Amino acid sequence: MNFDHSDKVKTLLAQLEAFMDRHIYPQERAHDDWVDDHANLWQHWPGLDALKAKARAQGLWNLFLPHEYGAISPGLTNLEYAPLAEVMGRVPWSAEVFNCAAPDTGNMEVLARYGTPEQQAQWLRPLLDGAIRSAYVMTEPQVASSDATNVALRIDDDGDHLVLNGRKWWISGVMDPRCTLLLVMGRHLPEAGRHQQHSTVIVPRGTPGLVIVRNQKVFGRYNSPGGEAELRFDDVRVPKSNLILGPGRGFEIAQGRLGPGRIHHCMRSIGQAQRALETMCRRVENRTAFGRKLAEQSSIRQEVARSFCEIEQARLLTLKAADMMDKHGNKVAKDLIAAIKVVAPHMAQTVIDRAIQAHGGMGVSDDTELAYFWSINRFVRIADGPDEVHMAQLGRQKVAEYAALPAKGRSPADASGAAPAHPAGTAGASVVQPSPARG
Repeated sequence: MNFDHSDKVKTLLAQLEAFMDRHIYPQERAHDDWVDDHANLWQHWPGLDALKAKARAQGLWNLFLPHEYGAISPGLTNLEYAPLAEVMGRVPWSAEVFNCAAPDTGNMEVLARYGTPEQQAQWLRPLLDGAIRSAYVMTEPQVASSDATNVALRIDDDGDHLVLNGRKWWISGVMDPRCTLLLVMGRHLPEAGRHQQHSTVIVPRGTPGLVIVRNQKVFGRYNSPGGEAELRFDDVRVPKSNLILGPGRGFEIAQGRLGPGRIHHCMRSIGQAQRALETMCRRVENRTAFGRKLAEQSSIRQEVARSFCEIEQARLLTLKAADMMDKHGNKVAKDLIAAIKVVAPHMAQTVIDRAIQAHGGMGVSDDTELAYFWSINRFVRIADGPDEVHMAQLGRQKVAEYAALPAKGRSPADASGAAPAHPAGTAGASVVQPSPARG
């Protein structure tokens, strides 16, 4: 593995960091104050479009899109994209400036990989241009959606149309008026095998029968303009030409979509953790308590050191996962993707929590980015599959993998648990009896 940045990435990274310094950080407070004002609810910040035009003019556009898809993109691998996503993660809303914001990124990958030419012309092109926003619609209130095969929204055939009925919730981005495209996963072939029952369907935002039931706040935040929402589908009819890839391919599409999405989350989480550590270091160097700088306290230095170690470990694991995805595909890299999806947001939450503690009351306010960063990463530990699901699958995979390896070294006990027998007269022939248990 070679994690040195190529000249191409070094150039893009320098451009991106300069853009952030000149256009994003200075506008961060103005943006946040505007979107948090209820008078502006579900409207995007007026300064956004000008920044998007500047970013596109500089070639900082669709950076996430791998080269094999071909499009308006510099054609980066996952490994090349990682440091750029980390920089964008330092200001969460900035990803949209570069047309690299979820859920659009995953939806663009789905349409680029699986869409028909007609679907790509109608939906992918406007997404690549940043002219519209989109949503991915999978999670449901009545089933444990961490198991995607539980998804129960009905998709029924009716002549040349598909009819959708059911409920969804925690659908990110759908409150934004610019969201005109929904990719909806539902149960289409109930008699098929477990992983062949679902399909993914394009549903335009204004389709009759699609109802926004309510906005769902996350840790008390509306997350305007996109937000999260509960939806209801009441006899929503769309042409069969809106079916992506084919009947029964929805689970396959979901797995293909979520792999890159998961590692993108991790890249951004690392950027937030890194910024939190830098913020913490500035705070403790310039704050005095009980006659000494906080930075001179041994406990504070240990927290800084631990945070540095943990960020570096997560960063390297992210790069290794990205490298494996590039070389061997998402399926082969699934163990590393699962590992980093568990490690990165948990690490970021821990590092950010330390930074909050070092700031005292200021740390839990909106005077710094820390409280918001903490809530993002707590949410990410559930988004795109909760920690428990990733660990269960990873544990099962590793037990099977390692148990199949031939044993090396000492002979293990037999199936009954007894120690292996020794030939008479050899060392170990006598057994020392254990002392009786106390108590």
